[in-house]
Amino acid sequence: MFRDQRLGESRQDVLDYLSSREADGRIFQADLQVDRAHLAMLREQGLVPAEVCSKIFSALDDLMKEGPQSLGAGEDVHEAIEAYVLARVGPEGGRMHTGRSRNDEVATCIRLALRSEMLDLLQELLSLQSTLVRLAKEHTETVIPGFTHTQHAQPTTLAHHLLAHADAFARDLSRAEDAYSRVNLSPLGAAAFASTGFKIDRQRTAQLLGFDGLVENSMDAVSSRDFILEVLAGLSILMVNASRLAEELVLWSTSEFAYLELDNLYASTSSIMPQKKNPDTAELARGKTGSVLGSLMAALSICKGLPMSYNRDLQEVTPHLWRGLDWARSTVRILDGCVSSLRFNLPRLESSSGAGFSTATEIADSLVRITGMPFRTAHSIVGRIAASGIRPSLAELDGIALELAGFRASERGFSEADLARSLDPKSNVALRANTGGPAPAETERMVRDRLEKIAAGEERLARRRSRGEKALGELRAKK
Repeated sequence: MFRDQRLGESRQDVLDYLSSREADGRIFQADLQVDRAHLAMLREQGLVPAEVCSKIFSALDDLMKEGPQSLGAGEDVHEAIEAYVLARVGPEGGRMHTGRSRNDEVATCIRLALRSEMLDLLQELLSLQSTLVRLAKEHTETVIPGFTHTQHAQPTTLAHHLLAHADAFARDLSRAEDAYSRVNLSPLGAAAFASTGFKIDRQRTAQLLGFDGLVENSMDAVSSRDFILEVLAGLSILMVNASRLAEELVLWSTSEFAYLELDNLYASTSSIMPQKKNPDTAELARGKTGSVLGSLMAALSICKGLPMSYNRDLQEVTPHLWRGLDWARSTVRILDGCVSSLRFNLPRLESSSGAGFSTATEIADSLVRITGMPFRTAHSIVGRIAASGIRPSLAELDGIALELAGFRASERGFSEADLARSLDPKSNVALRANTGGPAPAETERMVRDRLEKIAAGEERLARRRSRGEKALGELRAKK
């Protein structure tokens, strides 16, 4: 802790309370990169002599090789790094802090470390999407039951169902990419909050670190953590979507559903019941969703009502970011592996596709299309049939239609073949070829479209990685 003599000594429990060293391991490398960029700019601006900069660069290189375990005591990683440099360079090493505060330094380090983690998250999301879409490609003709309110509703295809999950994750990817554009901005050079009297070049340090621009207002730059809140909000939505997939893996793997089986790698047995195969990874995905939501709520609560500018409360926000990020990333990876190794019970899925009179809607639709009766009348006719709980004959349908519509359906062209077609789940699915529907031709189109979008996402990710890696590679070469 940077203290002046008037503050006296601190008790150890106070020092421990103030310390952020436990969480600072996540930003160790980022801190050294920020130090190098700031120092390179100071040399270019003529604010620190070249020979002093070279000595400090050398010390930073040594520390990068030795790792954080070589750091001595200090309230945070920034202080410990500066102490390391001072021990090797002498008092001149303190020039590395010219025109800079820990406030802008830590804000920059968090953004730099988070940027790298977000690129990995984008890659993991693209992989999960790809797994779902490629699996959908194999099952455009596989008819399965569709549900609303967890009740059999209408037949659909496995491709249609898998693409629904893939599209939800595509929006999560879009949110993460959008948040990335606001994360990848540099607060460096804002100093404590009111900038500095030294003639620094903030654009240059942003360029050296591969940032896309600046968090311009120096007060906003050091005191705002809305970029963390935005990332955690996106992660929370992602986890809610992931928990829906996880819930289906749990339900569909039960004996009652028996639609799929998880690979042994993603399940476990009971400690007492040897016959059990528990979907533990999917259950933990549901559970970790609550943990990520908790991280968001904690971060929001900490940031609420803080006056401008920097407040020490913000130190408590960062651990919630890393925890939420770790839980979300690991969940995406686990679900990716879990889905890629699923074994579907295709006969069971197909035999269940017409359960619960799930073809009722198509009978009503066919009555409207063929006889011209209003849909609400057709709905009432089919509702009466559904209440009987038996597969209808054309004669039974005609009798109800005469009572409710005033004419027999067969009198207006509705035939036994039309009824049979309406009751067939495959025919039901084939008819639903509108945009976004479950018909094989439409799901095949959606698969092609999604694969193209995934490829475009991978290209965007590669460009972002390349830009950051190129900048940091050039920065490492500075001596």
